[in-house]
Amino acid sequence: MIDYQPLIELWQDSELAPWAELLEHQIAHGLSLKRYGDLPRWLKALQALPDIEVATRELGASRVAADSFAVLNEAERSELQNTLQALHPWRKGPFELFGVHIDTEWRSDWKWDRILPHIDDLSGRRVLDVGCGSGYHCWRMAGAGAAEVIGIDPTPLFVLQFWALQKYLQQPHVWVLPLGIEQVPAKLQAFDSVFSMGVLYHRRSPMDHLLELRDCLRPGGQLILETLVIDGELGATLVPEGRYARMGNVWFLPTVDTLISWLRKLGFVDTAVVDVSVTTVEEQRSTEWMRFHSLANFLDPADHSKTIEGYPAPQRAVITARTAEK
Repeated sequence: MIDYQPLIELWQDSELAPWAELLEHQIAHGLSLKRYGDLPRWLKALQALPDIEVATRELGASRVAADSFAVLNEAERSELQNTLQALHPWRKGPFELFGVHIDTEWRSDWKWDRILPHIDDLSGRRVLDVGCGSGYHCWRMAGAGAAEVIGIDPTPLFVLQFWALQKYLQQPHVWVLPLGIEQVPAKLQAFDSVFSMGVLYHRRSPMDHLLELRDCLRPGGQLILETLVIDGELGATLVPEGRYARMGNVWFLPTVDTLISWLRKLGFVDTAVVDVSVTTVEEQRSTEWMRFHSLANFLDPADHSKTIEGYPAPQRAVITARTAEK
């Protein structure tokens, strides 16, 4: 069920040929049975998914969906749900497969609705989604007309979730690769649009991450950057000394003005703040499909304006910017 060979062959005679040469090794490393002890269990779940004839597919609605010609009976629906649950936890979504609602931790559709009015028309564009998880936004990008969508995420569980969904969604121009942005060849300059959402604050060097994003874009290409920010003046940045909202890998939370200044210093132009939103416990929460602790457990129970550690509660900004034309 996992077959990247069509993508490798597609890229061999394109500007992505340098990446195609590396891809087979990168995928083998990213889905290595020696590195990931749970991978055999997840692969078993993927292989156990039932064959269902798909009648319709929906990439443009809140729930990315596939439906069948006939309604599944209770036993069929239970089999599908239990097999998909073997790939728990599901973080980004939601999805709907033949009446099974995958109610993910994140209402990723809310983020998409905030972003969509402010991005370039994706029709015919090649798009990169960095840190894409199971690929929810990749399918929304395809639904918005993108010609090719490449998601990258180093977490093998999310990649297998993508392949479980792809069994039914069957979009040959949408791919999720098991790797991080540091494995993308340097100065590729091959994408019309690059999305980095929920990644920057996890990077020890935010400037290096922004450079990596810039070097993936064609001249004049658009960056869509979403990250945690704090209130404050130009130059202010929060560096949590310990955990932030129980996360140990949060490094830099700048103010919006500071973030804009970073982008300008690296040569981005046409920078714009298109949204600033506080993350709510309705947007990120525990569900049947993500049964671990979620945002409500990471906030001060007496004051939701603070994390449990006393830092400002999560607030996310969306910035758009462009690389300079040659």
